[in-house]
Amino acid sequence: MAVAAAIPTALPVPAIPVRQILPYAVFAGIISLIALYFVGAEQGALAVFEGTAVHELVHDARHLLGFPCH
Repeated sequence: MAVAAAIPTALPVPAIPVRQILPYAVFAGIISLIALYFVGAEQGALAVFEGTAVHELVHDARHLLGFPCH
């Protein structure tokens, strides 16, 4: 006796209006630009964090994004 497996049906995906997404997208874009600015502008300015993980993270991000360093 074979037991038939129930085939799951796809749930409908609700449409999200752009007006609801736009504020979050703008906020994420602004935060991304601010982060890019600080990573690009940091040329030893974060000497307070020298030797810490924060400095290394910014330093490695500079290399990753192609900013001149050293």
